[in-house]
This record gives sequence, C-alpha cells and structure tokens, in this order.
Amino acid sequence: MIERFFTRIRAFVARLFRRKLAPGRFESGSAGSWHGFLAGVPTVLPRREYLVYLPRGHSRWRRYPVLVLCHGCRQSPEEIAAGTRIAEFADADGWLVLLPRQKQSANAWNCWNWFDARTAHGEGECAIVLAQVDDVVKRWRGDSDRVVVAGMSAGGALAAALALRHAARVRGVFVHSGVACGAATTAIAAFGVMKHGPDTDVEAVARDARQAAPRALRVPLCVVQGGSDDVVAPVNAVALARQFLRLNEHPALSRASDPGALEANALPPPDVEMREASADRSVITREWQMDSRLSVRYVSIGGLAHAWSGGDAAYAYNDPHPPPATEILARFARDVAD
Repeated sequence: MIERFFTRIRAFVARLFRRKLAPGRFESGSAGSWHGFLAGVPTVLPRREYLVYLPRGHSRWRRYPVLVLCHGCRQSPEEIAAGTRIAEFADADGWLVLLPRQKQSANAWNCWNWFDARTAHGEGECAIVLAQVDDVVKRWRGDSDRVVVAGMSAGGALAAALALRHAARVRGVFVHSGVACGAATTAIAAFGVMKHGPDTDVEAVARDARQAAPRALRVPLCVVQGGSDDVVAPVNAVALARQFLRLNEHPALSRASDPGALEANALPPPDVEMREASADRSVITREWQMDSRLSVRYVSIGGLAHAWSGGDAAYAYNDPHPPPATEILARFARDVAD
C-alpha cells in the first residue's frame, strides 16, 4: 500500500513537471556463499548469476521491497520474467525483482536442487540465493525487511526451503506447482515424490525448523496448484500447506477430536473458503488465518496442468487461461509486505 502510494505520487510529480519516469530495466550480477556447496555435486562453486529488474522510476533515494522469483526446470530468468509478466507488477507497485539463474554444471536440466540435503537444511542453494538478496539490497536499494520469495515448480520448492529454514529473512512465500521442504532426500527419490507426494514427514521438518529458529516467527504461504498437473501431483500442494500450517502453529491441524481423523493427505477445515467458476476454469481458494492475519492461502485451479496460470503461452510452462497467477502473487505480496 505505501509503495504504491509513493509510486503514484512520483508519477504525478513527474507529469506535473513534464518529466518522464525512467523506464524499468534489467541488470545482471552474481553472488555466492561458502555455505552454498551442494552435497550432490560438491565440485560446483557456490556462486550463481542473477538478473534483477529495477522498476520504472527507480531511485537511490528510497528503499524498495524485494521479490525473489525462482525459475523452474528447463527455464531461465528471462523466460520466467517474460512468461509471468512480472515487470508489470514491479512497475505498478514499485518492487525490485531478483531472478536467480541456475547453471548446468549444478543441474543438467537447470532445476534447482531442492532435494539436495544441504539445500533442504537451509544451506546449499538457499545460502546462494540469500547472498544474492544481500547483493541486490546493497547495490539497488532493496529493503531487507520486506523480502518475499516465490517460484515455479523446482523454483517453488527452493522458495519453500528458503522460507522454512530462514523464516527471519522473509515476509512470505509464494509457491506455484511446487514441493514441500525436505519432501525428498535424494535426486532419485525426487521423481517419485513429484508423482506421489513426500516420502518424509514434512510436518516434522517444519517442527524442527521452528525449534531451531532464533525466535517464534510466522511465515505466510500462498500455494497455487493445478488440478490436472501430471508433473507435480496436487498432493504435494496439500503437504506444503500442512507444512506451513505446522510451522506457523495454526490450530487447524489439531482441531479434530480424534487425532487420526484427519488423513495425512487431506487439508484441515479452512477459516475461509471461496469458490469461483467460469467457462475456462473452476477455482477454489482456502485460507487459514491467525489473529486476523493470513497464515496459509491455498488456490486450486481445476484443469490447469504444470504451467503458470494466466501466463504468456509464447513461453514454455505458461497457460494463458485465467486466473492470472501473477495477480494472485501481487495481492499476496502486498498483503504480507505492507
């Protein structure tokens, strides 16, 4: 809300004095961390390149909230930026957008190694991306207290690990077609997890992460999942929602009188549920709140396969039909960062 207000004020002043705001632009950089070595490929240096989008009218005179957007397998930062049209959100609301780049020496399919033991425990590629956040904050006037992490598929799984293991560093996490932190313990197991759900107790992972945190924290989650996704099965979105309900200590998981009444692959009763239907899709949004603040938002989109909803179909892994996931992300980012 505050960022949008100042963005509009600056646009008004620029029009008043007939001066055009500088257009948004991409810059490149790289950063690394000595904690970023991977268990699976320890010979790869713990450093990655990135793109950063500077919004229209970017100025050195104020701090900008930071959105980290991690691409999926067989994608690049350029492709996910174009497919999601994320620059439109950045220009409208005044956000820096950090787009980390995976390299083929770390993964042949350009996937983020969310299943790597060090990454799942908050080091590995989590540490590398956090180093990139620090670099962007320093170089481009980012606000380290207003960082939202997001991602698609493998990038969503990395975002979930970042938020779970570094809760003090992020305001919220948005996962589109992703997997819970610690859901798989090896690269081979990851294929089965994507098809059938976690082969570990991801709620126990959340409990351990909360106990290890320096203080009690809540990390809001927004998860978007296609009902016809045959790459990452919807059961993974359920596991992810439950993981963050557990991290945030939401009482929904313990409301049932019989502790075994809620099946392991079922969502608990939400505090709010909304249903929408159109000629294109059916959308069910469920929310769990604590103290009138969002804890978890779960958006299920009927008929959507493994693709960014409402994206630019000129790019792989994007579906042009509504609802636009970028608008869902934008609303979530505003809610948690203001």
